[in-house]
Amino acid sequence: MAVYFKGMNSNETTELTRAMLESGESMAHPYKGTRTVVDKHSTGGIGDKVSLLLVPLLACDTNLIVPMISGRGLGITGGTLDKLESIPEFNVNLSKEDALIQLEAIGAVMMGQTAEIAPADKKLYALRDVTATVPSQPLIVASIMSKKLAESLDRLVLDVKFGSGAFMKTKAQAKSLGDAMQNVGELMGVETHIKINPMDEPLGHTVGNALEVSEAISTLQGKGPADLIDITLDLATTLSTQPREKLYEWLCKGKAYKKFLEIVKHQGGDHDQVEHLSICHQASVKQDLLAAHSGIIMSVDAQRAGRVSLDLGCGRHKTEDKIDFASGLSGIVKTGTRVETGDRLLTVHAPDNNAADKACKHMSTAIRIQ
Repeated sequence: MAVYFKGMNSNETTELTRAMLESGESMAHPYKGTRTVVDKHSTGGIGDKVSLLLVPLLACDTNLIVPMISGRGLGITGGTLDKLESIPEFNVNLSKEDALIQLEAIGAVMMGQTAEIAPADKKLYALRDVTATVPSQPLIVASIMSKKLAESLDRLVLDVKFGSGAFMKTKAQAKSLGDAMQNVGELMGVETHIKINPMDEPLGHTVGNALEVSEAISTLQGKGPADLIDITLDLATTLSTQPREKLYEWLCKGKAYKKFLEIVKHQGGDHDQVEHLSICHQASVKQDLLAAHSGIIMSVDAQRAGRVSLDLGCGRHKTEDKIDFASGLSGIVKTGTRVETGDRLLTVHAPDNNAADKACKHMSTAIRIQ
């Protein structure tokens, strides 16, 4: 509570981060010094499937190691682990030892936080949750950075979002958080970069676990949306010394896709099903939302899309809630698009007709046509 009301300076936040980090174990990379250990953290967004692209792309660079420790969905924002678990048999619960073996074999791993990594973070978060101190910036910074620094990184990029679909609503708030995390990273000896990105409309054309994985796979096969490709390349060029043109070739012409399949195979996933997730996870009801009149799409409210997807079962209202991998939104129209009366604006994937009707009603007010 004292931290919440009085704040902490940069050195104090760094020492709290260090204490939380040292409450558990860190990864010890035997090849540290010969290969650069890199990762990114996103502060959350709607339709943000960037990690699914970025990790295999960076792992194509033989000079890099990518030990990504990810989280589950929080509120309206989706979680990378939930998305990965829509791939049949994919195991995100690796031990530190198994993760290091996989990193040596293929250069990348996508896993959840183990019990040995920053255990103080879970205890402190539980206290923050019941004392209404979750929004405290120093405590947010220490929580995020203690887990990332446990990966023993050389280089980190922070994708800090702002807008209706982000925790930080303004660019100034996002920059303040980004600067605070960057200061801690640098004081802890990690080359740390920040990228401030808007989150006023969903990223790409999908929101929902299996739907987002399918869109990521399409992108790895060269058929992805421009906004998703651009942000992935922006982050990749920050972490890799390869030129953007080379990274684009790896991302969209098959090399990163082969690496993604390697990750799936090493973590027990059924890689034969990767391209058929829409068959594995079919929603009971699919309902199109059509344009009531012609015009230009002026905005697609990311926050509303996130709330609708949460209500459809893409996320959790309570910790014990079960994720519905099949539900969500697809074919979401982008801002600036010209539409005519009756054109499809998006498709709702829902467990029943009532949920589909409700989602369409809410999304009809989230999309502004002028």
